[in-house]
Amino acid sequence: MSNAKFKDRYVYPALFVYEEDGISIEFPDLPGALTSGNTDEEALYMAKDCLALHLYGMEEDGDPIPEPTSVSKIPQTPKKVVVLIDVWMPPFRDKMADRAIKKTLTIPKWLDDLAAENKVNYSHVLQDALKSYLGVTERTKNRSK
Repeated sequence: MSNAKFKDRYVYPALFVYEEDGISIEFPDLPGALTSGNTDEEALYMAKDCLALHLYGMEEDGDPIPEPTSVSKIPQTPKKVVVLIDVWMPPFRDKMADRAIKKTLTIPKWLDDLAAENKVNYSHVLQDALKSYLGVTERTKNRSK
Protein backbone atom coordinates (compact mmCIF):
# COMPACT_ATOMS: atom_id res chain seq x y z
CA MET A 1 0.00 0.00 0.00
CA SER A 2 1.36 3.42 -0.90
CA ASN A 3 1.26 6.01 1.85
CA ALA A 4 0.79 8.88 -0.63
CA LYS A 5 -2.76 9.51 0.56
CA PHE A 6 -1.70 9.92 4.18
CA LYS A 7 -0.38 12.99 5.91
CA ASP A 8 3.25 13.16 6.96
CA ARG A 9 2.40 15.12 10.13
CA TYR A 10 -0.54 14.66 12.43
CA VAL A 11 -1.46 16.83 15.43
CA TYR A 12 -4.12 15.56 17.82
CA PRO A 13 -5.27 16.70 21.24
CA ALA A 14 -4.58 14.26 24.05
CA LEU A 15 -6.23 14.40 27.44
CA PHE A 16 -3.67 14.00 30.23
CA VAL A 17 -5.45 12.88 33.39
CA TYR A 18 -3.33 13.40 36.51
CA GLU A 19 -3.92 10.81 39.21
CA GLU A 20 -1.99 9.80 42.34
CA ASP A 21 -0.43 6.80 40.59
CA GLY A 22 0.56 8.56 37.36
CA ILE A 23 -0.81 10.19 34.23
CA SER A 24 -3.29 8.41 31.99
CA ILE A 25 -3.55 9.60 28.40
CA GLU A 26 -6.39 9.27 25.93
CA PHE A 27 -7.07 10.74 22.52
CA PRO A 28 -10.72 11.86 22.30
CA ASP A 29 -10.75 11.52 18.49
CA LEU A 30 -9.15 8.06 18.46
CA PRO A 31 -11.02 5.48 20.55
CA GLY A 32 -8.65 2.82 21.81
CA ALA A 33 -5.57 5.04 21.70
CA LEU A 34 -4.65 4.92 25.38
CA THR A 35 -1.37 5.05 27.26
CA SER A 36 0.14 6.36 30.47
CA GLY A 37 3.26 7.72 32.09
CA ASN A 38 4.67 8.48 35.52
CA THR A 39 6.03 11.95 34.75
CA ASP A 40 5.14 14.69 32.27
CA GLU A 41 8.20 13.83 30.18
CA GLU A 42 7.36 10.12 30.09
CA ALA A 43 3.70 10.84 29.40
CA LEU A 44 4.61 13.06 26.45
CA TYR A 45 6.94 10.39 25.03
CA MET A 46 4.32 7.67 25.49
CA ALA A 47 1.59 9.86 23.94
CA LYS A 48 3.69 10.49 20.81
CA ASP A 49 4.48 6.79 20.48
CA CYS A 50 0.85 5.79 21.06
CA LEU A 51 -0.43 8.31 18.52
CA ALA A 52 2.04 7.27 15.83
CA LEU A 53 1.34 3.56 16.35
CA HIS A 54 -2.44 4.05 16.39
CA LEU A 55 -2.46 6.18 13.23
CA TYR A 56 -0.07 3.77 11.49
CA GLY A 57 -2.47 0.92 12.27
CA MET A 58 -5.38 2.93 10.87
CA GLU A 59 -3.39 3.69 7.71
CA GLU A 60 -2.48 0.02 7.25
CA ASP A 61 -6.09 -1.08 7.81
CA GLY A 62 -7.41 1.57 5.41
CA ASP A 63 -9.53 3.15 8.16
CA PRO A 64 -10.59 6.76 7.71
CA ILE A 65 -8.53 9.08 9.85
CA PRO A 66 -10.74 11.66 11.59
CA GLU A 67 -10.02 15.35 11.76
CA PRO A 68 -8.75 16.40 15.19
CA THR A 69 -11.13 18.17 17.54
CA SER A 70 -10.28 21.77 18.39
CA VAL A 71 -8.63 22.08 21.80
CA SER A 72 -11.21 24.71 22.77
CA LYS A 73 -13.99 22.11 22.47
CA ILE A 74 -12.46 19.65 24.96
CA PRO A 75 -13.38 20.24 28.62
CA GLN A 76 -10.44 20.67 30.99
CA THR A 77 -9.98 20.74 34.75
CA PRO A 78 -6.84 21.19 36.84
CA LYS A 79 -6.38 17.38 36.80
CA LYS A 80 -7.48 16.89 33.14
CA VAL A 81 -5.32 18.86 30.75
CA VAL A 82 -5.39 18.93 26.95
CA VAL A 83 -1.96 18.59 25.34
CA LEU A 84 -1.41 18.80 21.58
CA ILE A 85 0.62 15.82 20.37
CA ASP A 86 2.54 16.14 17.10
CA VAL A 87 3.89 13.13 15.22
CA TRP A 88 6.05 13.06 12.09
CA MET A 89 5.12 9.80 10.35
CA PRO A 90 7.80 9.14 7.64
CA PRO A 91 10.49 7.83 10.02
CA PHE A 92 7.89 5.90 12.01
CA ARG A 93 6.55 4.25 8.83
CA ASP A 94 10.14 3.36 7.83
CA LYS A 95 10.80 1.85 11.27
CA MET A 96 7.63 -0.24 11.05
CA ALA A 97 8.38 -1.40 7.50
CA ASP A 98 11.89 -2.51 8.52
CA ARG A 99 10.84 -4.35 11.68
CA ALA A 100 11.45 -8.06 11.80
CA ILE A 101 8.46 -10.36 11.55
CA LYS A 102 8.28 -14.06 12.25
CA LYS A 103 7.35 -16.51 9.48
CA THR A 104 6.79 -20.22 9.81
CA LEU A 105 8.11 -22.42 7.02
CA THR A 106 8.47 -26.09 6.25
CA ILE A 107 11.54 -27.82 4.80
CA PRO A 108 12.53 -31.48 4.51
CA LYS A 109 14.29 -32.91 7.58
CA TRP A 110 17.38 -33.93 5.60
CA LEU A 111 17.79 -30.29 4.48
CA ASP A 112 17.34 -29.01 8.04
CA ASP A 113 19.94 -31.52 9.28
CA LEU A 114 22.44 -30.42 6.62
CA ALA A 115 21.79 -26.75 7.40
CA ALA A 116 22.31 -27.39 11.13
CA GLU A 117 25.62 -29.16 10.43
CA ASN A 118 26.73 -26.09 8.47
CA LYS A 119 25.44 -23.59 11.04
CA VAL A 120 23.14 -21.91 8.52
CA ASN A 121 21.38 -18.71 9.62
CA TYR A 122 17.89 -19.30 8.17
CA SER A 123 16.82 -15.65 8.46
CA HIS A 124 19.84 -14.41 6.55
CA VAL A 125 19.57 -17.08 3.83
CA LEU A 126 15.82 -16.53 3.40
CA GLN A 127 16.24 -12.75 3.15
CA ASP A 128 19.01 -13.14 0.55
CA ALA A 129 16.97 -15.68 -1.42
CA LEU A 130 13.83 -13.52 -1.39
CA LYS A 131 15.77 -10.43 -2.51
CA SER A 132 17.33 -12.43 -5.33
CA TYR A 133 14.01 -14.01 -6.33
CA LEU A 134 12.22 -10.64 -6.30
CA GLY A 135 15.08 -8.78 -7.99
CA VAL A 136 15.54 -6.22 -5.21
CA THR A 137 18.47 -5.23 -3.03
CA GLU A 138 16.70 -3.02 -0.48
CA ARG A 139 13.27 -1.72 0.46
CA THR A 140 11.99 1.15 -1.63
CA LYS A 141 10.26 4.02 0.16
CA ASN A 142 7.05 3.52 -1.87
CA ARG A 143 6.67 -0.09 -0.81
CA SER A 144 5.23 -0.96 2.59
CA LYS A 145 4.66 -4.29 4.33
